[in-house]
Amino acid sequence: MDEVYLDHAAATPLDDAVFQEMRPYFSEAFHNPSATYLAARRAKAALDEARARIAVCLGARPSEIVFTSGGTEANNLAISGVMARFPNSSVTVSAVEHESVLAPAKKYNCFVALVDNQGRVDAADLRQKISDTTVIVSIMYANNEVGTVQPIREIAALISDVKASRRDRSIDLPIYFHVDACQAANYLGLQVASLGVDMMTLNGGKIYGPKQSGALYIASHVQLVPLILGGGQEQGRRSGTENVAGAVGFASALASAQRQRHEEAARLNEVKKHAFRLLDQKIPGAIINGSTKHRLPNNIHLALPGADNERLLIELEGRGFLAAAGSACSASSETPSHVLAAMGLSEDEARSSLRITMGRTTGVSEIERLIAALAELVG
Repeated sequence: MDEVYLDHAAATPLDDAVFQEMRPYFSEAFHNPSATYLAARRAKAALDEARARIAVCLGARPSEIVFTSGGTEANNLAISGVMARFPNSSVTVSAVEHESVLAPAKKYNCFVALVDNQGRVDAADLRQKISDTTVIVSIMYANNEVGTVQPIREIAALISDVKASRRDRSIDLPIYFHVDACQAANYLGLQVASLGVDMMTLNGGKIYGPKQSGALYIASHVQLVPLILGGGQEQGRRSGTENVAGAVGFASALASAQRQRHEEAARLNEVKKHAFRLLDQKIPGAIINGSTKHRLPNNIHLALPGADNERLLIELEGRGFLAAAGSACSASSETPSHVLAAMGLSEDEARSSLRITMGRTTGVSEIERLIAALAELVG
């Protein structure tokens, strides 16, 4: 029985074309790019080219791209790096951020902005949670559990108003806007000037690139303290011998994702609409969690009242379907999803919810088979 993989928010398979670009840097071009001999300079050239490719995707300067081991490290660098530079300031985040934003933010003076029942940030509450001591606001571009897309440009405009107010009152504390875009890069634009962001987190393992690869875009005016000290790589912002293969693979995957995002988003939106129609017909009690309008095209997050999601996932796997109950990073926790709780779902509703995240190999037939299996399992 062929498995149907429906957990692309957790991990994507490595694209073969990406792997082929990476392959030389595991073997014949293995050299440390910080060394001075010719072979090492070739490795350094490949690293520089990867950085430049990523910068093009973001509309940024290559010097503003810092390679990391993935999204978690990049989020930690953004939050803790800024807060270490401004230790008497505060940080504002939304209630539905990934744990790699929430956990470092809660080490400091942290304010949490509320979301509505669709997972969208409450703009009025966010404004109230930004004070004259706020130095960083971190709002994710698209949620990893329910797929809700945040109004990033509107939030950037709000922060711009805060900056203007501070200038008028001679307050010289900067305020930076950080966006976790790990789930967005396959389907949404990443041009940082258009979005109005100062820092952006990206993750190769979510975009058909290698796991443990990623980057943090850091605008040239942002002041932060490095978390990893050592040889001073990445312009002193992230020490450690550079992962050339990972950087090359990440750059290739990001360029590919951005190149085909319009076509792939349109395709998956049609599959998703078909899924919603089928759910309404075959499982009329199913409830779609998150926004139906402002949503990633690959995300189907639903509550099945009365069902137990752990049992359902086991039974689905027995039928060849691999899905999830929520974030893979917190799958071992027995605590219901903080994202669903922030949206107002009860513990019982959260424990009856499934996250189905589609990808490049998902089509109408896979979704039809899944919903038929679900209809049988929930009666």
